[in-house]
Amino acid sequence: MPDPYLTPQDTTEHEIEIKRSRFLCAVGPASSEEAAREFVATRRRLYGDATHNCSAYVIGGDRLVQRADDDGEPGGTAGTPMLETLLRRGVADAVAVVTRYFGGVKLGAGGLVRAYGSSVGKTLDLTPLVEMVPAQVMTVTVDHVRAGRLENDLRASPYEVREVVYGEEVGFRVAVRERDLPAFPGWVATLTAGQAGIEPGEAIHLRSA
Repeated sequence: MPDPYLTPQDTTEHEIEIKRSRFLCAVGPASSEEAAREFVATRRRLYGDATHNCSAYVIGGDRLVQRADDDGEPGGTAGTPMLETLLRRGVADAVAVVTRYFGGVKLGAGGLVRAYGSSVGKTLDLTPLVEMVPAQVMTVTVDHVRAGRLENDLRASPYEVREVVYGEEVGFRVAVRERDLPAFPGWVATLTAGQAGIEPGEAIHLRSA
């Protein structure tokens, strides 16, 4: 399974000033690339008068989606150090936008890299982060007689019921944290007298409980 990661609980803003240039950073949660793009677009509308609105985001516990945008700064001096800061901190499902108001003093390539990376890093220091741990969706199928008790016990348990499907039998799609996977089949068997079917499904992440 993928490794645990951290994700922002909410949007956090922090501003630093370097040689009269203002760097206003916002870091927020983004569960999809569409959400990240909308976050970036919102910041650009909000600070349309800024010199640059640079951005970076990482989506998915496997970090498959990684994007960085320099927004007119010299290539690799803004979006890339922002992205590298997110990755180095173990953050995913997150987006960062750094808005720069140029103060009249050029920072040079190295100065820009440090400024943008530091802006994200200092904002992350202030951001409440939630740990997301590996989990798996399990489908539990049981007859209608046992379904009511099983649903009640599931909803009172640490397991997360994501969907209930009614047919000839009742199917429960249940998210189970990796650490609980070894005990889950026995727990279900005890409640259903061994009459439930269990099928493993996709790997996901859940908040650490």
